[in-house]
Amino acid sequence: MKHPFPKSTPVAEKLKRLLKQVDPEDTVGILINADPDAMSSAMALQRLLWRRVKKTWVFRTNVIKRADNLAMIKLLNIKEQHIRKLNPARISKWAIVDSQPRHHEALSKFRFDIIIDHHPLSPGSAAAFADIREDYGATATMMTEYLRAAKIKPSPRLATALFYGIKTDTDNFVRASIPNDIEAFRYLYPFANIHIVKMIESSEMTRKTLTHFRTALENLVFLKDKAWIHMGKVNDPDILVILADFFLKLVESTWCIVSGVCGQKLIVIFRHAGFRLDAGKIAQKLFGPWGAAGGHKSAARAEIPVEALPAPAQEETELKEFILNRMKGM
Repeated sequence: MKHPFPKSTPVAEKLKRLLKQVDPEDTVGILINADPDAMSSAMALQRLLWRRVKKTWVFRTNVIKRADNLAMIKLLNIKEQHIRKLNPARISKWAIVDSQPRHHEALSKFRFDIIIDHHPLSPGSAAAFADIREDYGATATMMTEYLRAAKIKPSPRLATALFYGIKTDTDNFVRASIPNDIEAFRYLYPFANIHIVKMIESSEMTRKTLTHFRTALENLVFLKDKAWIHMGKVNDPDILVILADFFLKLVESTWCIVSGVCGQKLIVIFRHAGFRLDAGKIAQKLFGPWGAAGGHKSAARAEIPVEALPAPAQEETELKEFILNRMKGM
C-alpha cells in the first residue's frame, strides 16, 4: 500500500476526510496496544468524534503491568478495557491509533475504517482513511494537530495525556522527532498538569520489578559497547522494555539489547544511543528472517515464534547462543 496522503496535504483536509468516515448512528471501536502515546491518541480521537457518533469505546490488546502506565490510567481516569471484553456486534466502525493491523495478531482480524499511526508503513495497512506519518516522533503529535485543525482546545486531562505521550515516545526528544513534535509539545504545555506528569514519571518501580532487576544484573553481559541481557522466560514482555531503557543509561554502552521468551515467542528489545547505526534496520537484519522485526533509529523490537527458529535454538540452553551469534553480526 502506498502512503494515502501526499506530505503536502493540509491537516484541515485530512480532518475533513477523517470525519466523513463516521455517521451520527455509528458506534466506534478504537483499538490500541496500550502505552502513553496510544492511550492519549485514543483519547484525542474520542474527543474529535464527540457528538459526531453515538458512542466510542477503547480496547487494548495488551495487559498493562508497567507501574507508570497504571499510574497514568489512574491519575487521568482513562477509560479502556481489554479486547477480550469486546463484542464486535456492538461496533459499526473500527479505528486503530499508534499501531497497524500487522503489529499484533489480535489486530489483524479486523477491517479498519480509520488508521492513524507514526510507525513505518506495514503491508496490509489499508483503510478508508489511513494517515501514517513515519517521520513523526509520536502519534500524539498527529492527534494534537487534528485537535488544533478542529479548533478544539484540549481539556487539562487530555492535554496532560498528549503531552506525556509525546514526552515518552520521543524519550524527551532524544529519539527521532521533527519540529512538529516540538511544536505540539510547546502548544500543550500551558494546558497540561505538569504535577501529574511528574507523579506518573516517578511511578517506575514495584517490588516485583526489583526482582527482575536483580536477575538482569546477574545476566548482564558486555560485548564491546553493547549491553546484553537474556532474561529467559518472562510473563510480561514489558519488563524487557523497562530493562532496556534502564541499562542504556550505562556510560559504557551505546546499545542495550534485552531478550526473553514470553509464551511461545522470543522477544528482543533494542535501544540505541549512537549516531551511525539504525536500531530498526539492525533488528530486521538480525531477526527478520524468522519473524517480525523493525522500529526506529533508537528503538526497535523483534518478535519470533519459537517454533520458527532453527531447531537447536528452540531449546532454552541453545537459545542464548543463537542470540549471541546473531548479535555478532551487528
